[in-house]
Amino acid sequence: MSNAPRSYRGIATSPHHLASQAGRDVLKDGGTAVEACVAIAAALAVVYPHMTGIGGDGFWLIHEPDGHVHAIDACGGAAMAADLPLYSGMTDIPWRGPLAANTVAGTISGWHRALAGDVGTFDLSRLLRDAISLARDGVAVTRGGAQIASAKHAELIGQPGSYAATYTKGGQPLKENDRLRQPALAATLAALAENGLQDFYSGKLARSIATDLASLGSPVSADDLAAHRACEPLALSVEVSGARIYNTAPPTQGLASLLILALFDRLKVTSSEGFDHLHGLVEATKQAFLVRDAHVGDPEFMAIDPQALLDDAAELDAMAARINRTRALEWPRPSALGDTTWFGAADCRGQVVSCIQSTYFEFGSGLVLPETGIIWQNRGSSFRLAPDGWNALKPGRKPFHTLNPALGVFEDGRVMAYGTMGGEGQPQTQAAVFSRYAWFDAPLQEAISRPRWLLGKTWGETSTSLKLEDRFDPHVIASLRAAGHDVEILDAFTSTMGHAGAVVRHADGLLEGASDPRCDGAASAW
Repeated sequence: MSNAPRSYRGIATSPHHLASQAGRDVLKDGGTAVEACVAIAAALAVVYPHMTGIGGDGFWLIHEPDGHVHAIDACGGAAMAADLPLYSGMTDIPWRGPLAANTVAGTISGWHRALAGDVGTFDLSRLLRDAISLARDGVAVTRGGAQIASAKHAELIGQPGSYAATYTKGGQPLKENDRLRQPALAATLAALAENGLQDFYSGKLARSIATDLASLGSPVSADDLAAHRACEPLALSVEVSGARIYNTAPPTQGLASLLILALFDRLKVTSSEGFDHLHGLVEATKQAFLVRDAHVGDPEFMAIDPQALLDDAAELDAMAARINRTRALEWPRPSALGDTTWFGAADCRGQVVSCIQSTYFEFGSGLVLPETGIIWQNRGSSFRLAPDGWNALKPGRKPFHTLNPALGVFEDGRVMAYGTMGGEGQPQTQAAVFSRYAWFDAPLQEAISRPRWLLGKTWGETSTSLKLEDRFDPHVIASLRAAGHDVEILDAFTSTMGHAGAVVRHADGLLEGASDPRCDGAASAW
């Protein structure tokens, strides 16, 4: 599960051990951290199809050996035919089905952009080798995958496409340790390896994808695919005690993740795991989410400059001053949904990568394209059916994203890539892991394994309570309730708290990594 600091040549971590091994083997063969992350991303699309896939979106943060940090936004916009008349008579976009599959999938464009700017020399056949093999020969269904397949069976089994043929057995959900084979996806990955990643958007593969989407009723067209490009916006960053921390710009919620830690840092809490630590981070989360929910979405439609806010020390001081150190702010706000995979890698040159990709809900829209085996995302179901305002549906507009990979550069030379799946919980788990490791001296694995909390989303449902794993000190739980928090106790090591991971490169070149005991992952090094 973890690797303590040692003189490894490379290290990779992800929520599935086979994906981590795929990344490690690329590093072992002389690949870069970026190349390792492409191998991990491809493998996760096969072994964790309930959480991610090549029919989703992705975001990258890359720390280069010279210290430069850059970001990649691989988010697809709404189809040109995805306008208000398409949803006439509806109050909301459906969560599942063809009309939920209304945005271009950007993940593959992110791989393309990352590799184009990298010094690595491996060809795609090597980077996608393990994913192709796993899809063709089969992989054992994990316990978590089986639980989700069972829980979501009723809403997925009737969707058009090949979900039932691929992800059920005799019309029943796959069970733990059943062998999952995905031959159509294997052929698609092999085509990408042979023809190049741009084939997804403008080649023979793109034509097949567009034909499938049209036959299933999605508004995404061949022209939408051909027009898509990943971009490289400036990464957001803010100074905190001992480090500069980075995250991705809108449409992601990276601003919220940075605000939580910047506000909590101003509270000057001196010990971890007690009331001050949990209450302080939860209340900082509320302040950050108020900003996020009012302003963050497609940057082309935003009225504020997120980096200017992060650079405004006086405004951050004022936001921190609004936190009541003893009482909870009333919190009846709705929660953001979504399930995801975070993964990271570091190589011996000093390149450290933090990466995240997702199809939004478990199995995305539920559309599995028959010809290509691609699960198409439902990220665009989060758009509002309104003519204007926050996250309102417009052709070409990018949807608000819960996805946000994190990275920290410490004053002592350490570089830390970290992140998690979990929708509303992503910024909160990032704050728990970073604060424990950076400010309270917890070992990296312990920072992830310790009990966690979540304000908002439960697994696949909407909730606004403060959920705590049952391993917290009962006195802390009682103090939180007395302060006005609506506390709900969950089981230990529940997946509701996300699947976190981290890798750290020390100034002397030592590497360490950690994976979450709440998932099926591992940190794998050589």
